Amino acid sequence: MNRYWYSFLIVVLFSFAVLIWVGTRIYQDKPPIPSSVVTGNGVIIVPAEDIEAGQNVWQAMGGMELGSVWGHGSYVAPDWSADWLHRQCVFILDKWAANEYSANYDSLKGEDKGKLQKRLELLTRTNTYDPNTNTITLDPVFKEVFESNLNHYSSIFIKGSDDYAIPKNTLTDTLQLRQLAAFYFWSSWAASTNRPGKDYSYTSNWPHEKLINNVPTGDTVVWTGVSILMLLTGIGVMSLYYIIGKDKKEETLKVSLIDPMLNGVSTPSQKATIKYFFLVTGLFLVQIIMGVITGHYGVEGNGFYGINLSAILPYSVSRTWHLQLAIFWIATSWLAAGLYIGPSVSGEEPKGQRFGVNVLFGALIVVVLGSMAGQWLSVMNKLTGDNRFLFGHQGYEYLDLGRIWQIALLIGLFLWLFLVARSIVPAIKKADKNSKPLLLLFMVATLAIVIFYIPGLFYGQHTSLPVVEYWRWWVVHLWVEGFFEVFATVVIALIFTNLRLIKPSTAAKAALLSSTVFLSGGIIGTMHHLYFSGTPTVALAFGSVFSALEVVPLVFVGY
Repeated sequence: MNRYWYSFLIVVLFSFAVLIWVGTRIYQDKPPIPSSVVTGNGVIIVPAEDIEAGQNVWQAMGGMELGSVWGHGSYVAPDWSADWLHRQCVFILDKWAANEYSANYDSLKGEDKGKLQKRLELLTRTNTYDPNTNTITLDPVFKEVFESNLNHYSSIFIKGSDDYAIPKNTLTDTLQLRQLAAFYFWSSWAASTNRPGKDYSYTSNWPHEKLINNVPTGDTVVWTGVSILMLLTGIGVMSLYYIIGKDKKEETLKVSLIDPMLNGVSTPSQKATIKYFFLVTGLFLVQIIMGVITGHYGVEGNGFYGINLSAILPYSVSRTWHLQLAIFWIATSWLAAGLYIGPSVSGEEPKGQRFGVNVLFGALIVVVLGSMAGQWLSVMNKLTGDNRFLFGHQGYEYLDLGRIWQIALLIGLFLWLFLVARSIVPAIKKADKNSKPLLLLFMVATLAIVIFYIPGLFYGQHTSLPVVEYWRWWVVHLWVEGFFEVFATVVIALIFTNLRLIKPSTAAKAALLSSTVFLSGGIIGTMHHLYFSGTPTVALAFGSVFSALEVVPLVFVGY
C-alpha cells in the first residue's frame, strides 16, 4: 500500500513544483502596463492609469461574459483584442494608401500592398516600451487609430448592437468609454508587439492577424507535435501496466444478495441534507432556463421571441448566471455528499451536526442569491466604484461573483470541512489497516476542495490580466479536472465498499492509483488554459504536453 501513497505524493509534489515555477515566470515576464502611451512628439494617447481603470470598467460590465479578451470569454460579441488589432491595421493601411496612392488599400496592386503591409508589420511589432520611464512611444498615426476605435466602441455600447447582444446604454459615461478603449488597446498591443529579444508577441502571436504576420509560432507547432507523442507514449505505458497486472488474483469477496445498506437508519444530519438535493434540482432547472435565454440571444440579439428581455436581463447577466449556477449546483452536490457520507462511515452522529448542516445550507442560499443580485446590479450600472468589484461582478468566467461573496463562499467551505472532519477523523482513528487508507484519501480530497478555492483571492481589482488568469485557473481547473475527480473517485469507492462489492484495501489501491494517474496530467495541465494569456513559452510547452496526458486515464476508464 505504501508504494501507492509514495507515487501519489511524488506526482503531487513534483506537479505543483512545476506549476509554481511557471507561475514565477508569468510574474516576471507578463506584458508591462505602462504609466502612459505617447507619440514621438509627446502627445498623450493613453494617460496614466487609464488601462487599469479600463480593465475595471470591462470587469464591471460583465468582462468575459460580454465578448472575450485574448480568447477567454463569450463569442457573441467579438474578441476585443482581435477586433481592435484588425481595425487598427486596416485604418493605418488605408491612411497610407490614401496618402501615397490616392486609393484605398484593397484596390492597390500586389507589390504596393506588400510594401505597405511590411511597413505596418515593422511599425506594429517593434517594441517601443521603455522600462526606465514606463512609457510606450508610438507613431502619431496610433493617436488617430485610438480616436477612431473609441468612436466605434462608444457607438456600440451607447446605441447597442443586436449582432453582439449588447443592449442600448450598456455604457454611457464618456470617461469610462475612453478607459475601456485604453484597456482594449493595451490587450491588442501586447498581442501584436514582440517580446524583448523575441520574434513573437507577449501572447505568442494570438490573436492571429495576417496583415502584420501574427501567425502561429514555431514553438506552437513543435509542442503540438510533442504533446501527441506524449499522449501515445502515455497510452502505451498504461497498456503495459494493465497487461502486466491483469492476471493478479484478488482474494474472492463473497457478495451479499441483500443490499447491506437497506437496513441503515439515517441520522438527523443526514436527513437534513435532503434539502441540499432539492436545492441542486432547483439550481439545475434555473440554469437550464438561463441557458435557453442565453442561447437565444445568440440568434435574436437583444430580443427573446420579440420581447425586449435584454432591457432587464442582458446577455452578459444571463450568461453569468448560467455559468455560476452550474458551479453552485455541482458544488452543492459535493457538499451534500460529504455531509451524508461522514456519519455513514463513522457510524455515529457528532453532537450539533444537524445544526451545522442547516447553518451551512442557509449560508449557501445567501451566497447564491446575493452574488446573483450583485452581478445584475453591476451590469445594470446600479453599483459604483469599488462596490462593483466587491459586491457585483469580477468579470472573470467561473469566478464572476463579487469578492465579498467569494470570501463568504470560502468561509462556507471551511465550515463544510469542519463538519466532515468531525465525522471522518474519529472513523480514521478506529479504522483497521485496510479501511484507513481510503478514509485518509477522502479527507485529503475534502481538504483539497477547500484549499484550492483560496487562490481565487490571490489577485485583486487592479491585478494584471496574465496573473489573474494564472490564479483563476488554479481554482477552476484544479477543482474540476483535479480534486473533484479525486473526491468523486473516493466517494464511489466508499459506496461500493459499504455495499460490500469490493474490499476496502482494493478500493483504496484503485482510488490512489486512479488519482495518481489523472493528477499526473491534470495539475501541470492547468497551463493548457494559459497558452496565449500573456504568458512565456514555457507555459505553452508544459501545458500542451501534460494536458495531452489527461486523456490517458479516459482511455482506460473501462478497465
